[in-house]
Amino acid sequence: MKTDLEHWAALAAVVDHGGYAQAAEKLHKSQPAVSYAVAKLQEALDVKLLVVEGRKAVLTEHGRTLLQRARTLLRDHETLEQLARKLKQGWEAQLRLVVDVAFARARLLRVIGELQGMCPDTQLQLADAVLSGAEEAIEQHSADVVLSTRVPAGFLGDYLMSVPFIAVASPDHPLFTQEHTLTVDDLARHVHVVVRDSGQRNPRDEGWLGEDRRCTVSSLEASLATVSAGLGYAWLPDHLVEQPLSDGKVRALPLATGGTRSLDLYLVVVRPELAGPATRAAVECFQRHVPPRRG
Repeated sequence: MKTDLEHWAALAAVVDHGGYAQAAEKLHKSQPAVSYAVAKLQEALDVKLLVVEGRKAVLTEHGRTLLQRARTLLRDHETLEQLARKLKQGWEAQLRLVVDVAFARARLLRVIGELQGMCPDTQLQLADAVLSGAEEAIEQHSADVVLSTRVPAGFLGDYLMSVPFIAVASPDHPLFTQEHTLTVDDLARHVHVVVRDSGQRNPRDEGWLGEDRRCTVSSLEASLATVSAGLGYAWLPDHLVEQPLSDGKVRALPLATGGTRSLDLYLVVVRPELAGPATRAAVECFQRHVPPRRG
């Protein structure tokens, strides 16, 4: 073989980080070593891969085509080395879970408790996600197992469960003084309590974030507290409002339509080719703790 992966990695770093000096810093190599690797690659292929425009190295058309194919090899090589490390370790050293907040907290804690018993030497890292936050964790490979309301393009997920949401407000909220079933126009006159999207790249503004008059909070629990205090209305998961409804702390809004909504959750293994025993155990635990389907 005329080339090796280190040469392609050097080329990718120069392109991704904007120059030889930046690539050298990222790769923990000297700048001459990076320059030599790229020059050696071009010499071996007898193809011009980079041209300098101003102070920046830019791919030629041939370089763009070849690097695109090389990135697949680089990813496969990285995956192979990670898999070898995991096989050597046995159980994973850590397991990163990102879970949409619609999944019931009590159910999640049972999953975590079961996992701690099954893989006591694996460090569990748990993060909540709202709206696009779970998708972002999948796309950025910053988690091993994700519960998300959407599966991004290029990934696969299994349907896990559906979570009903109920429109509620405090019993003394002005909406309950209306003598007719409520409409969108009625809701528009009052504050809607919403949970902030945890995603950073492409936060979504949809579903229960649709109104202009809002009070934005950081969690479903904060949303329930705000609603209970009479400061607005919200759609909240049935598992969260079941007891407050029973205690009379909140009431279901008498909407003509849309009083209940349903949110589907999908279980995604972000890198299935690297899934170790702890990852597989997490999938089994989530599937085992799903409530039986109604009807």
